Amino acid sequence: MMLSISAKHSKQLFLVLILILPAQWALAEGLELYVQPISSPAETVRAFKPLADYLSEKIGQPVQIRTASNFFAYWQKMRSGKGFDLALDAAHFTDYRVKRYGYVVLAKLPDTVSFSLVSRQDLLLFDAQDLLGHTVATATSPSMGGVRLTEIFSNPVRQPTVIQADNFQLALDKLRKGDIDAALVPTRLVSNDNSVNTIMTTKPVPHMALSASPRLSIKIRSAIRQALLEAARDAKGQSMLKTINSSNFEQANNAVYDGYSNLLSDVWGYDIVAK
Repeated sequence: MMLSISAKHSKQLFLVLILILPAQWALAEGLELYVQPISSPAETVRAFKPLADYLSEKIGQPVQIRTASNFFAYWQKMRSGKGFDLALDAAHFTDYRVKRYGYVVLAKLPDTVSFSLVSRQDLLLFDAQDLLGHTVATATSPSMGGVRLTEIFSNPVRQPTVIQADNFQLALDKLRKGDIDAALVPTRLVSNDNSVNTIMTTKPVPHMALSASPRLSIKIRSAIRQALLEAARDAKGQSMLKTINSSNFEQANNAVYDGYSNLLSDVWGYDIVAK
């Protein structure tokens, strides 16, 4: 028996399809996982592609790694509220997206992260204030290094000369080559480095979290969370964890990162809702 559809109902059906199909097509194109630019774009993508591949297999749709050339470009993209289906990045960025755009924390890397202010061994610098008149590099603000450096040297008339680097590895490279006098970098980068002098280490914050856009369905979010938390018990998951230098992902929620977005309060664009 053939069904007849009136012109009115046909028009309504067409409008429904117009609204639904683009969302389905977007889903078919896969998800974008943004990772903060810890190192160069090529190196960041290479380092975290195994995570994207692992999630792709677990949830049954493509996951592509994305990053930015530096932290300022990353911040501008984040403020747009577009893209970023998933994000793996620092505590202050995670809390910002949770509060501004309704993201949901799915899991985190274990332990905490701190930053160390290190100098060349030959300079005999023992206090942060000894760096006045010297050059200090860190990753472009608003990286965690950038906002921490602002905290350390909060007096605008008593500051070193700050050199912006695209990422922390470049900042450390500048120090090792003697181009600058000091650098503020993740402690893990210099924990076994006897060629530098550690002046101070910042208060630790929760390690990077993987958060999901509210655009993703609860089903997809749950599948991603389960895949991350079970990775250490899965052969493919163990291989992925080894490549990203982690032992596991651990449970976390929005509350773990509550308040860390305050570190961005003095950063340009924090109070501006991008369009």
